[in-house]
Amino acid sequence: MSDEKTHEGLEYTLLVVDDEEAIRITLGEALRDERTTVLVEGSGRGALEILEREPVDLVLLDQNLKESGENGIDVLREIRRRHPEVLVIIMTAYGRIESAVEATKLGCYQYLTKPLAIPQLRLLIQSALATLDLRKEVEFLRSQQQKDLDGEQLFGNSVKMSDLLENVRKIARTGTTTILIRGETGSGKDLIARLIHYSSAASHGPFVVLNCSAVPENLIESELFGHEQGAFTDARRAKRGLLEMADRGTLFLDEIGEMPLSLQAKLLRVLETKSFRRLGSTSDIKVHVRFVAATNKDLFQEVEARRFREDLYYRLSVIPIYVPPLRERREDIPLLVKYFLDRYNQELGGKIQSISDKAMELLANYRWPGNVRELRNQIERLVLMHPGPEVMPSDLQPHILNANSAYPAQEAEIIIRAERVLPLDEVEKAGIRDALAKVKGNKTRAAELLGISRQTLRTKVKEYGLAVDDDE
Repeated sequence: MSDEKTHEGLEYTLLVVDDEEAIRITLGEALRDERTTVLVEGSGRGALEILEREPVDLVLLDQNLKESGENGIDVLREIRRRHPEVLVIIMTAYGRIESAVEATKLGCYQYLTKPLAIPQLRLLIQSALATLDLRKEVEFLRSQQQKDLDGEQLFGNSVKMSDLLENVRKIARTGTTTILIRGETGSGKDLIARLIHYSSAASHGPFVVLNCSAVPENLIESELFGHEQGAFTDARRAKRGLLEMADRGTLFLDEIGEMPLSLQAKLLRVLETKSFRRLGSTSDIKVHVRFVAATNKDLFQEVEARRFREDLYYRLSVIPIYVPPLRERREDIPLLVKYFLDRYNQELGGKIQSISDKAMELLANYRWPGNVRELRNQIERLVLMHPGPEVMPSDLQPHILNANSAYPAQEAEIIIRAERVLPLDEVEKAGIRDALAKVKGNKTRAAELLGISRQTLRTKVKEYGLAVDDDE
């Protein structure tokens, strides 16, 4: 089989299970080569014992094992139960439709009738092993994505992030099809989107990303919906769009605020009908997709400026998620620094063993306008440039060293630093007043910023006697 292999360098193990010694010998000699090990066995019981101790990729299994009185369908059922990753091809001299249907339902890769033609059998095995390789590659990529997601505990263990992650996992398990993630650039909106996907029932489906700011306006529609051959000048052949590719999975619309107005109407139709048309087509395509959108813009302000459709805004924000910036969860910074330090030491061969207390204090006091992404880049630079073993304040970049005097204290910080400890209701009142001021009195937006319901906000406004115009 070596001249027919499509996966150069890989090695496989096949197991031939047949009660006829002549067939075992013939198949063993025909299928064995420098990259293919062939094991042989005369009974189902013996085959199961081999599978327990040997890594087998594919089993050629006779349906009627007369010598041991076993039914190959029963053996197939047991193989699938104990070793679902192993492919099985059933061989039989007494082919019946009922048996073929049952074997297929149990997960049999193929059902063959004897006598076997060796060239055709080789091609079938080659196809089966290619399928196995693809399955392993998909599983590997998925495990790597999940590993990256777990490792990027960029989230940290602060109260804010713990609450956020708990809510995200609850949301992921619901049937909600549209979620809007808000947060500053670099705060981790993309990882929250991946967490939603991998914590949901759609985790075995695709996670497809469209960055609305990275695709030219004249191409984004084709990228999203696909097109038929001849739909436009350069459409030399039909192309599937990202919507089709995301079927039974998640479509992540990053930087949704950059989507052209003309395309927003078409996206709204998809959200409402769960169907779309390729460019140049007259046929609707149905999809089952969870839409997760993200933005660093205030979409409500974009609506007011007529740069974003109001109906699409409300359709997307069925469940809004706010990812806090790093400066609002400073207690996570030491944990993140350690994570990125360990990661880049390993990846880049760095020798930094620790960061001095003063250097860590400076890192914690810096406002990180680029959020976690900026912190990650800073640590990567340190690992590349610093010989180790300890990072001192002088090793940090100037803008971090001068961070303490670079920014004025915010209102919330002024309250906390007051000479006397303020009652909780005064702090809450100040926070509500600040949120309302930022959104010019709009209670819906203020409630979103504060993470409370609009009704709760109305009650608090009345309780504190805050003068707010009810007309929004």
